[in-house]
Amino acid sequence: MTSESIRVVLADDQRAVREGLTMLVGLLDGIELVAAASDGQAAIDLARSERPHVVLMDLRMPKIDGVEATRTIRAELPETQVVILTTYADDESLFPALQAGALGYLTKDAGSDEIEHAIRAAYAGQTHLDPAIQQRLVAAVLTPTPIAQPQPDELPDGLTPRETDVLQLIAQGFSNTEIAQRLYLSSATVKTHINHIFQKTGARDRAQAVTYAYRNNLVNHPEQ
Repeated sequence: MTSESIRVVLADDQRAVREGLTMLVGLLDGIELVAAASDGQAAIDLARSERPHVVLMDLRMPKIDGVEATRTIRAELPETQVVILTTYADDESLFPALQAGALGYLTKDAGSDEIEHAIRAAYAGQTHLDPAIQQRLVAAVLTPTPIAQPQPDELPDGLTPRETDVLQLIAQGFSNTEIAQRLYLSSATVKTHINHIFQKTGARDRAQAVTYAYRNNLVNHPEQ
């Protein structure tokens, strides 16, 4: 056992939550809360200056959200781990956060024991997920994945590879939420891609976009 305290930075835009978590973490043996941030940019700045072992990160925050803050911290400070502590347990929050590099994911109804366990696990380089989150991951793994479609060497009408991925999934009948889950994107990002697809292809709706995809051989024609 090491005598080193686990240094933690907390990021949450709600003052009451920050104060409550400050008190909670302060009672945990061998864990020290060194700073608290009220937005994602402040979390990044504090991580850079304090070099904590773990950041407890909310997701929905002003300036920079928790996913982007997590991605930046993990890229710049690989020794600093991130545990998400948020109200949201939906797929559109979960998968981007894990993809950004978070090692833990808890909802805010987690008790002090679970928060302590997540902090210690992250410090040791281990994953700790809320049980409900684990179930969502298992469900996602067991969900049939879409058939990958080859892309031509040159994409028509200025479509980007990611826009083509989205268009191919639309043609396979997937909803925006399902596309976001499969491509590890937020729902808002998927909507942006779809708007760009409509603008570039001249499609007025999803049906016309699907027709465009088949006409330009971006997806395989169904067998007759």
